[in-house]
This record gives sequence, C-alpha cells and structure tokens, in this order.
Amino acid sequence: SYIMVGTELAMKESWGSTCHGAGRVLSRSKANKVARGRELEKELEEKGIFILTKGRRTIAEEMPEAYKDINEVVGIVEKAGLSKKVAKLRPLGVIKG
Repeated sequence: SYIMVGTELAMKESWGSTCHGAGRVLSRSKANKVARGRELEKELEEKGIFILTKGRRTIAEEMPEAYKDINEVVGIVEKAGLSKKVAKLRPLGVIKG
C-alpha cells in the first residue's frame, strides 16, 4: 500500500479523485479456485503477514495475486500526474470478516 497526495492536475482532470486500490485481476470465485490446495496462511506468515479470519475462503479472496501489482498502478497514477507517492507501507496483518 501507499500513502499518496493529490495534485492540482487531479483537481482539474479528475475532480480530485484517483485510484483507491490496485484493482482485482481475479474474481473472488476464481481466487478461491486458484488457491485450492495451497497453504495461504503459511505462505503469508513466511512473508511476515499474519491473518485473523473466519474462514479459509476469505484468505483466498484477498490473496496478493488476486490484485494488480500495486507498484505498477501507483507508477501509472503518478506518471499521469494525478497523485504523488508520500510513503510505501508494508502490511503487518489483515483482519477481514
């Protein structure tokens, strides 16, 4: 994740709006199919990300590969002049219910 700040150009070109996430590349149902047989909790824990959830399905729906590459998306938005990077964040935990 990134913290970003809007620009004057964004105010003129997009009414001050920009992306609020990377966007999905896999639907929730497709993500569940792709995740079958994988130990997602263990994979994420090995990356230092800990998850608290009601069920395995929720983890699959939100696994990193279900989303576009955030670095690429942020780079495009910054190159377009709509937002500027302020800080890059690293997830420590995920709570979804």
